[in-house]
Amino acid sequence: MSDEKQNQAYYDDFSGWYERERGVGYHRLIDDLEMSVIEPLCTGATVLEVGCGTGLILGRLAQHAKQAVGVDLSPGMLRRAHERGLHVTIGSATQIPFATNSFDVVCSFKVLAHIPDIAGAMAEIARVTRPGGTMVLEFYNPWSLRYAAKRIAGPQPISNGRTEADVYTRWDSPRAIARLMPNGVELETLRGVRVVTPAAFVHRLPVVREVLAVAEHSALASPLRYFGGFLIAIAKKRHGD
Repeated sequence: MSDEKQNQAYYDDFSGWYERERGVGYHRLIDDLEMSVIEPLCTGATVLEVGCGTGLILGRLAQHAKQAVGVDLSPGMLRRAHERGLHVTIGSATQIPFATNSFDVVCSFKVLAHIPDIAGAMAEIARVTRPGGTMVLEFYNPWSLRYAAKRIAGPQPISNGRTEADVYTRWDSPRAIARLMPNGVELETLRGVRVVTPAAFVHRLPVVREVLAVAEHSALASPLRYFGGFLIAIAKKRHGD
């Protein structure tokens, strides 16, 4: 089975469980941090989310963008996005089904870390971004507490009979991310998400949750951002490339 087919099967199985804890606690905080980065960039723009899943982020983007479109390789995930009334279509990060120079902003969260052909995915994302447009791309960071926690805890279950070990996962440091930028794309800055949270479960504790939420928002663009469990790269596609 190809890497893409394996990922599709994994996320089809995951789709029934995906939103069980989303919208509250730790997961809501992560979504809010990601939105705080991309919302100012997508307001009034044409936006594509690569790997939109069930549409939790895409639905929020649609409230600010001129047009918000999603693509995902999992029919199971896309069924929920369709139910939300979102404009989504089937496709993969390495074969995006849109014309060259189509979008002002192209974003991807928690997806690129699971793509073996990262160079192909980055080239495709750059292709569909308009000259002068912005790419907002999230990676998993080995310089982080999250990485250490994953190594200690081991693969966690994501559905009946499946764990996180069933999907390819890559970890890219800030230095590695800079090297992943394709020709004609310039990395402008990084933002760090989940910098100080040692483990997701601590956000179930009322007082701790509030303190960590403030700390995470403060760390997002601080020098500590390089140690975020999730690194958001903000890059520009140059004119003439």
